[in-house]
Amino acid sequence: MSESEETGFLYPFIDAEERDAAPLLRDLAASARSKAAESARLQQASIEEWGPDLDRAGERAARSFARGGRLYTLGNGGSSTDAATLASLFSRPACGRPVPAWSLAADQAVVTALGNDVGFDLIFSRQIIAHAKPGDVAIALSTSGNSDDLLTALAEARVRDLLTIGFAGHDGGRMAVTNDLDFCFTIRSQSIHRIQESHALLGYRLWAVTQEHLARDTSTSGGQL
Repeated sequence: MSESEETGFLYPFIDAEERDAAPLLRDLAASARSKAAESARLQQASIEEWGPDLDRAGERAARSFARGGRLYTLGNGGSSTDAATLASLFSRPACGRPVPAWSLAADQAVVTALGNDVGFDLIFSRQIIAHAKPGDVAIALSTSGNSDDLLTALAEARVRDLLTIGFAGHDGGRMAVTNDLDFCFTIRSQSIHRIQESHALLGYRLWAVTQEHLARDTSTSGGQL
């Protein structure tokens, strides 16, 4: 595949081999503005759709953390980096209360060992078995909502009585209909890029709501959670 073929779906006007830089720059700027506008529209729509459920999920997560619960995040590919960012936000926030949180895709030795020894579909569920306890929290991110390894892990988390939260895209896939999720936040877009951008915003909203409830519980209990 040539370089132009690799980028053509993102910037088809580049293939026109424009020799004058000015029109090309205008097209690039217009493309960036269009993508930014669509991202902003989708994020607003997602917040409006899922705001109440995010508040409920944050309240339940705060109760879990107040009782010593831990957070495990999981995702594949780009969603694994989003999962790592979310775990870092909870465990090392710029403000507020840190809570114990880990990305289950972060340890490449563990992930590759499990993938090699027992199969890729079990790389997250085996870690849930090893580490999770009732009352912990699991957050799974998938742009398709159909990742087998995430769904297997969520089933294991359900058996072990974890609070389970999913971030999906498109129509939500299997994550939208599984009984193994307490909450599923679906971003209604066909664009992986726009889905992940909205996942980031909803993840931040979930963290913020959780912090609000943790702070409220601390103040009303005299500092004892």
